Amino acid sequence: MAIKKSELYSSLWASCDELRGSMDASQYKDYVLVMLFMKYVSDKKDPLIEIPADASFYDMVKHKGKPDIGDKINKIIGEFAKANGLTGVITVADFNDDEKLGKGKDKVDKLTNLVSIFEKPELDFSGNRAEGDDLLGDAYEYLMRHFATESGKSKGQFYTPAEVSRIMAKVIGISKSKSQSETLYDPTSGSGSLLLKAADEAPHGITIYGQENDNATRALAVMNMWLHRNPDAEIVQGNTLASPQFTNETTGELKQFDYAVANPPFSYKAWMNGLDPANDIYKRFEGYDAVPPKKNGDFAFLLHLIKSLKSKGKACIVLPLGVLFRGNSEASIRKKIIQKGYIKGIIGLPPNLFYGTGIAASLIVIDKENAAERKDIFMIDAGKGFIKDGNKNRLREQDIHKIVDTFNHRIETPRYSRIIPLAEIADVKNDYNLNIPRYIDSQEAEDIQDIEAHLLGGIPKRDIEALQKYWAVYPSLKSELFKAVGNRPEYYQLNIENEEIKNTIFQHPEFTTFGKKMDAVYNKWETATTACTKALDKGLKPKQEIHTISENLLKHYSNKQLTDKYAMYQHLMDYWAETMQDDFYELTADGWIAGNDLKRIEKKTKKGDKEVVKQVAGLEGLEGRLIPPALMIQEYFAAEQKAIDDLEAQAESLTASMDELREEHGGEDGLLVNAMDVKQKISKKNLQAAIKDLGKRNADNSEEYDMLQQYKKLMEDEKKVQDKIKTAKADLEKKVIAQYPRLSIDEIKTIVVEKKWMHSMTKRIRIEMDNISHRLTQRIKELAERYETPLPKLNIEVDGLTAKVENHLKRMNFVW
Repeated sequence: MAIKKSELYSSLWASCDELRGSMDASQYKDYVLVMLFMKYVSDKKDPLIEIPADASFYDMVKHKGKPDIGDKINKIIGEFAKANGLTGVITVADFNDDEKLGKGKDKVDKLTNLVSIFEKPELDFSGNRAEGDDLLGDAYEYLMRHFATESGKSKGQFYTPAEVSRIMAKVIGISKSKSQSETLYDPTSGSGSLLLKAADEAPHGITIYGQENDNATRALAVMNMWLHRNPDAEIVQGNTLASPQFTNETTGELKQFDYAVANPPFSYKAWMNGLDPANDIYKRFEGYDAVPPKKNGDFAFLLHLIKSLKSKGKACIVLPLGVLFRGNSEASIRKKIIQKGYIKGIIGLPPNLFYGTGIAASLIVIDKENAAERKDIFMIDAGKGFIKDGNKNRLREQDIHKIVDTFNHRIETPRYSRIIPLAEIADVKNDYNLNIPRYIDSQEAEDIQDIEAHLLGGIPKRDIEALQKYWAVYPSLKSELFKAVGNRPEYYQLNIENEEIKNTIFQHPEFTTFGKKMDAVYNKWETATTACTKALDKGLKPKQEIHTISENLLKHYSNKQLTDKYAMYQHLMDYWAETMQDDFYELTADGWIAGNDLKRIEKKTKKGDKEVVKQVAGLEGLEGRLIPPALMIQEYFAAEQKAIDDLEAQAESLTASMDELREEHGGEDGLLVNAMDVKQKISKKNLQAAIKDLGKRNADNSEEYDMLQQYKKLMEDEKKVQDKIKTAKADLEKKVIAQYPRLSIDEIKTIVVEKKWMHSMTKRIRIEMDNISHRLTQRIKELAERYETPLPKLNIEVDGLTAKVENHLKRMNFVW
């Protein structure tokens, strides 16, 4: 069975729920990740991993519900760790800790439930065929991100957001590495996620080194390396500044690496602990005319990184924006680094991306190769490209791609990126200050109010000319919408009424021509994507495939007027995350036969102390399949669904009629009051009793009798219709279920690729194209309404209204 990322993630987070409350996220992550690790290695049975007798995850299962389960889990993990050299790595969490896990039955239940969660079918890694796509590694990253979110300000620094890690990995040039023998280093490796993202970019593999000060976090990094199939990575524990562990055995100098990445703790105050910079045996601070401030270690980590690079080494480090402009000793060090030519580029990031701090940060890209000949620094101000995600900001796929493309191709974009000559940085005005706003003005142009236009009317010419990108595409539309004011050449007036603006634009021949042109661009991509996705089969590599598909979309929309290729790309990547990703993982496990899958969704409920798992009934239980029931109905049973829709509309009409009668005659003295219960509801039983009572009294009230009979008829009709709906839905469900196994592979491909994936993408792209036109329409309407009524006209209207009010007041004999 396919492992879906969405199911895998939800199951893992459920395991966290078992431990949440009794300990902090920074603590329970150790338990969950060790359990994940043990389950994975037990399922995969890698020949390079030794699993001693009675020392696998499944041996833990044998102790579920037993009083000594905590002690047994510790022993199982200990034996496995001893056999594989992982003592001190996976043995950090104590599964018999009463303080963290509770005592007696509480602890037994908690650990039993935890083990049970990892027994679930969706966490069976033995059949995972998407090896190259690192499904488990992604799950580890998912957990680390959530742990960092929950850990709070002081404890989330063990994790670098994956989006930032991906940028860093792609801008240091590691994709040009030639062999596994080249080296990659992180002096503050945390949980190892940044190292792994960089290693992923190396086409021939790379040798990984990392140092982490905190032993528990170092343990996470080692597990992370194993889970990402890098067990040979060397991750050591120790204080990088005071006691760097990677040194040259012969010379005693720092070991140097081909590539490096780092996300050190921001503005670390205790960086001098155990270190005297004036007598640093590794000479990291020589040649910079100063040492970093005693209470701020940002430049200390930067200088360590520079010293740890080979003569052609390349690196990227995350540092707070302050390193770009702070004065005193930091200014002196910054000046020397710039003069040495080490800084290749600077990328300013949005605020509130990182766990543990809300401040904005920058990426400093270091490149020692040809540093002496470097004549400029490439800068990007990417501070505005993000979305809100809970209480943090997050870079979108489009933001990442744009940053990487811009940096690697040195693309200069107004208000976003610039090549800054070193001469400009060194001049008297800037004096080696690298504050990005000095060089890139990222502020949007101010929407200026025009006083003359407010006084005399007309739309300022400059506002119309600011829409030049539209007039380049619709050259004659401008003259159809506007004409110049005769005696005032700097002002235009609208040729049409405000309410006609949208129709004029949308019906203009140049508008429709452009729309057809862009439809052709999309259709070309759709045709190519349909062909390549239909050719997919069992064992496909989801990440490879979406990379090919998405890069092709970017290529199709490159240099197309009015369109933002990265916005188009984002729509695809959003749909990938929501739907396509799970579908591709189903295909890689089972192939297109997954379209015949009738496995129902399972739902957990509790009966007393026992957990009961039941399949969700009806078509609802088939949601989430490669072909969801709604799509099956749309393709094969549209007539049956239409009949149900008609019946439901009929039922709604009858209900509305009853509501009207109840509204009209259900008041205190209303004709229906005798049929109501204490909750103001009318049941069939109460209604019949009211009719019977009226007959017994022989009341001469035909109006009330007719009303009760009318309501009774509506209730009976509505019941009959509901019965028909129930029967029709049951029949439809049987037909849909019977149809799944009848589908041929070609039918499955057509439904999934054309009717599901491409149909959804078509809707998203059309919305994006519509937004382009709506933005033009909205801006023109805004300008027209802003200057529609000039001040003299407003004064006349105000005078007229004032006179009317005064006349009314006089008639009322009001004196003021």
